[in-house]
Amino acid sequence: MKFHSIPIAFLFSLVGVFRLIAEDRPNIVLVMADDQGWGQTGYYNHPILKTPHLDDMAANGLRLDRFYAGGPVCSPTRASVLTGRTHDRTGVWSHGAPLRSQEKTLAQVLQGQGYATGHFGKWHLNGIRGPGVPVLAEDRAGPGAFGFDTWLTVTNFFDLDPILSRQGEFEEYEGDSSEIIVREALQFMKKHRRDPFLCVIWYGTPHSPWIATPEDRKPFQHLSEREQHHYGELVALDRSIGALRKGLEDLQIAHDTMVWYCSDNGGLPPFGPATVGGLRGWKGSIWEGGIRVPGIIEWPKVIEKGRQTRYPAGVVDIFPTVLDILGLDDSAMIHPYDGISLLSLFKGKATETRPQPLGFYFQNAAALVDNDYKLVLENRDEGIYQLFDLVRDPAETKDLFYLKPEVAARMAQEWVSWRQSVAASIAGQDYPEGRVDPDQPPRIFWWEMPQYEPYFQDWLKRPEYGDRLQGYLDGRN
Repeated sequence: MKFHSIPIAFLFSLVGVFRLIAEDRPNIVLVMADDQGWGQTGYYNHPILKTPHLDDMAANGLRLDRFYAGGPVCSPTRASVLTGRTHDRTGVWSHGAPLRSQEKTLAQVLQGQGYATGHFGKWHLNGIRGPGVPVLAEDRAGPGAFGFDTWLTVTNFFDLDPILSRQGEFEEYEGDSSEIIVREALQFMKKHRRDPFLCVIWYGTPHSPWIATPEDRKPFQHLSEREQHHYGELVALDRSIGALRKGLEDLQIAHDTMVWYCSDNGGLPPFGPATVGGLRGWKGSIWEGGIRVPGIIEWPKVIEKGRQTRYPAGVVDIFPTVLDILGLDDSAMIHPYDGISLLSLFKGKATETRPQPLGFYFQNAAALVDNDYKLVLENRDEGIYQLFDLVRDPAETKDLFYLKPEVAARMAQEWVSWRQSVAASIAGQDYPEGRVDPDQPPRIFWWEMPQYEPYFQDWLKRPEYGDRLQGYLDGRN
């Protein structure tokens, strides 16, 4: 056999090419709070809460002042983050509904591109209703089934001293849950710092039942006990953001890591109008207070410091934006999808108007956001449209439906067309089979699974969880 020598200079040039390819593939970190309202940050001048680390992140990146969740509750938004599609298309019509196995996720695509993929924290896409419990290894709708190599995960809410599942092996932790999952995520990033990675960090904060440490409650001693715990959880979350950003700096990968922060839905009514920044509505509604959430993107290599925008954007834009960053076309996604690439916005070159509206549908209410205007169907059965100018009237106080007939008629037709498209998706027409997988995991209460019973009984004894879990127990019949 004859061998041919290869010039050393040529080998070094190949190394340079491979390094360039790797450097052009940034690390992606997607961080999401659970029930943090649009107004619950220091940079929006919340009267009680201080968030110095989120404020610093916003000052060093791109602050999205009109950023939208996928829906007004948690699971729908998580489905939209991973698919770029409005949640109804994916089968996740409400909280605790399973993501269809036929969906294609961002994690699966990046996994195929050589990315290490990790998920840390709340999942809630596996069809299991009820309190947070560890995800089973054999769960057919767990993180491992949707493209995550590594996961440390709980189904739903989790607070102090959580029980989490590492690849199906249950582990007990001590401390604040936000700090725990960031610490574990940083270990994953350290392991893969020389490779591109996707790291998803989904907090359980500030979802009820609100359990904060005594130290984090101290600044709020003048408030009710419930408020102390709620704001204390957000203090710990903010501190964990500081740990995340410092960790990326210490690993010397912050410059080429895109960190995208948001919340999964709007804020909670017990904590007053400041929670949603004076917007109308709360979690569970399609008003701005239910779907507009904090949004920050920090990526030092690309995004200049201190940028702010009122360009309407949402979690459905994450997937197509990442594809654009990597130079991949949209054939990697299931069609139709509802997001757009925001890469030009990162560079300050976005068009003045969004080319397609953002649609929302939850239970019997619906909304369509098309740049300045928002069309609302508070009750779809009644068929009564309302129209609001979100630029001049962000609190949605003045109905313009009859004052802006041309805008109203155009958006009503846009809504009908969009909803027809979503209805086809719900029926499974987006999949090659033309139907929904008949073996789709069911939507069940987790106490119907015998292997969880010991954890349920153990948690029932904990005073901070007992009343809430007893409610689930009473309702399981």
